[in-house]
Amino acid sequence: MLIPAALLFVSGTAALVYQVLWVKQLSLVVGVEVYAITTGISAFFIGLALGGLLFGRWTDRLQRPVGLYAMLELGVAVLGVLATLALANSAGLFARLEASVGLLAWFVPFLLVGIPAFFMGGTLPVLMRALTPAQGQMAEAGGRLYAANTAGAICGTLLTAFVLLANVGVTGSALIAAVLNLLAAAGAWLYRRRDQQLPVETQRPAMPRTSAARLAIALYCVAGGVALGYEVVWTQSIVQFMSTRAFAFAVVLATYLTGLVIGSAIYARRADRIRDPWGLFGLLIALAGLLALVLVAGLGRWLIFAQTEVEAFVLHLTGNELAGMSARFATAAVCVVFLPTTLLGAAFPLALRLAVDSGQVGRDVGTVVALNTLGGIAGVVLVGFVLVPELGLVRTLVVLALIAAATGCIAMWRGRAQHKGLRAAILGVSLATLAVGVLTPPQRLAELMPGARNGTLTFYEEGRGGTVAVVSQQRQGRSFNRLYIQGVSNTGDAMPSLRYMRLQALLPLLIHNGEPQSAMVIGFGTGITAGAMLQFPGLQRPVVAELLPQVLQAAPLFNGNFAASNDPRLDIRLRDGRRELLRSDERYDLITLEPPPPSASGVVNLYSRDFYQLAASRLESNGIVAQWLPLPTQNVDDSRSLVRSFLDVFPYASLWTTEFHETLLIGSLQPLALDVERISQRFAQPHVAAALAEVGVPTVEALLATWLTDRQGLQHFAGDAPAVTDDLPRIEYAPWVRSREITRVLPPLLALRTSPPLQHTDQAQRLAVEQQWRLLRQFYGLTLMAYGGDRQGWAREVPQLMQKAPDNPYFRWFFTNSQ
Repeated sequence: MLIPAALLFVSGTAALVYQVLWVKQLSLVVGVEVYAITTGISAFFIGLALGGLLFGRWTDRLQRPVGLYAMLELGVAVLGVLATLALANSAGLFARLEASVGLLAWFVPFLLVGIPAFFMGGTLPVLMRALTPAQGQMAEAGGRLYAANTAGAICGTLLTAFVLLANVGVTGSALIAAVLNLLAAAGAWLYRRRDQQLPVETQRPAMPRTSAARLAIALYCVAGGVALGYEVVWTQSIVQFMSTRAFAFAVVLATYLTGLVIGSAIYARRADRIRDPWGLFGLLIALAGLLALVLVAGLGRWLIFAQTEVEAFVLHLTGNELAGMSARFATAAVCVVFLPTTLLGAAFPLALRLAVDSGQVGRDVGTVVALNTLGGIAGVVLVGFVLVPELGLVRTLVVLALIAAATGCIAMWRGRAQHKGLRAAILGVSLATLAVGVLTPPQRLAELMPGARNGTLTFYEEGRGGTVAVVSQQRQGRSFNRLYIQGVSNTGDAMPSLRYMRLQALLPLLIHNGEPQSAMVIGFGTGITAGAMLQFPGLQRPVVAELLPQVLQAAPLFNGNFAASNDPRLDIRLRDGRRELLRSDERYDLITLEPPPPSASGVVNLYSRDFYQLAASRLESNGIVAQWLPLPTQNVDDSRSLVRSFLDVFPYASLWTTEFHETLLIGSLQPLALDVERISQRFAQPHVAAALAEVGVPTVEALLATWLTDRQGLQHFAGDAPAVTDDLPRIEYAPWVRSREITRVLPPLLALRTSPPLQHTDQAQRLAVEQQWRLLRQFYGLTLMAYGGDRQGWAREVPQLMQKAPDNPYFRWFFTNSQ
């Protein structure tokens, strides 16, 4: 048992490394839309299922199946690396094929992912056949091998997120996974040499399955759908207790797999000796459903307190902020995910005992695993695309729990469970599931949102792409709304957000060298950037790419967006921005980006050198790319890497400060002249002037005072930092952001400030720009003082600043909120 278990551990580690990589790459090939990603990932699981079915049947006809296992691992090593390299270069091909042949284009990602997964699917049934367990040892052998393979998957999940992608990137990670496959193949080949000396059992003719075995396989298929459905709901349910960082999702997946490992390992020893396997199998499935529902229904502030205590303890032990935050994530995952998955894992060896014939081990194990996997695909599709959008997360969880209860009752009834206590327990669990489902309010998760505790929930929608909420908050008599996506605050319509988002659109349009007629905003958000874009006269083709339709539904609740979501001039395209640029050859005078912060999971590829190259190829002559660069959301070294990526593509680049916490990178392929005469004429347009005056930019001089530095200054800031690329997405996997990071990154940027290279202006106007800069610099200095803890100094000196600019609404917002 030890050698096959070790082989499957290594194989499972490699498999999850590939899966994490391919999921990430698929978002660049087919887009990050939920439908596209789920369809692409389905190829992985379908490959696993078909491989299990085919190789499971084939291995029963082999006298030495370990040799087949070695060949499978060798094939995975070669095909895994080739698939990774092909996916890295297939986004353009897929976009062109989809435009010409439609759905047939999906064969590209299906084949690239499905073929290596097909060979992976054969590993478990082949090694089960190699062990040739007797009929009374089937559950123990299968449970232990399954546990070993899943333990390897845990290792692969954590290794990829915490080590590999941050240090060696996508291609390097695939090569390391291939080395693991080769090690497994070599180990199997050595094991095969020893196996040749063992007596070979004569094969008997294939026997048809009994009705009981078919029922067990069918019920375990349903259980697979319920289990993967739980994962979809859990991911959205507990994210508000965690983070949108990739580390958080890796910890949840690892906890999910850990439950399966422990449950399978515990029951592997006992499953062959249990007198009523049908009754226990039914109870485990039904009880997992009840626990999944009860644990989500019982979420509350107690979990936050528990997370805080665990985080503080780990931080005290290690002194590592990432370790502390990971412990915080693990606490939430354990409290919600661990117990139900442990019960589901325990059901696997029982399913093997009920379904596998010792004379047809490969065939039956392959069938059990394959149909469980196919059931999982069906569960993900049903939950993600039908139940959650129609019923919401809580009601979806109720439906899944009731399906689990029904599965347990069928196992008890059709499987003729013998133990009266187990039958009574299954019925009791089913009734309890129904009662908890009726009593749990559908708005339970909305009530738990962090923002909802400090404000009023005015919008909440659960859709296929995640949860979107709007919370109205009050501060010093001022009300403003904040947008929450997946339980995490993204932005809002308070003055700081209003200022930087209006400048995000209007600043590049005002300084544009030509006459801009087309512009694209990537990420609608609150709609403030898109609304500001519409205030610029002369735009004939304003476009927005937005992934979540619920964001557009929430847009009317935000002030200052000029009702952009209902403006007939605005062309809104419901897909991610990178996909939109890939699928169309349309060119723009301006592409302005305001995605979530680069450290959020799945967003880094909108900050990569590869993306900037794509965006540059979609620019008109004199076109501009404007990239939002937040300062406190990543460490200073990571900010340098982000700047380096931008500089590698745009030979003419500059940096502007749009708000204390935000900056704006502006890049072009041709020289960008700051023609003050032209800028002043555009600024004088009534709608433009009014939109900027409302956020503390009342004059052209105030606008130009937001200039920080040119390419030379940015080169100095970036230094020798490595660029962010699709292959090396290190920002997404960088260490946890240190507290008050803005006090480390903003001063070096302010120190780079030079006078803007103005053209067609006079000395008086230059002096006015510098005067506006001194006001802005004084305000930033006072705010840094407050961040440093000198609140008294802030309160003492702010009135002096307000005397110099009494009518500036941006300064006034901070001053009012500091009283």
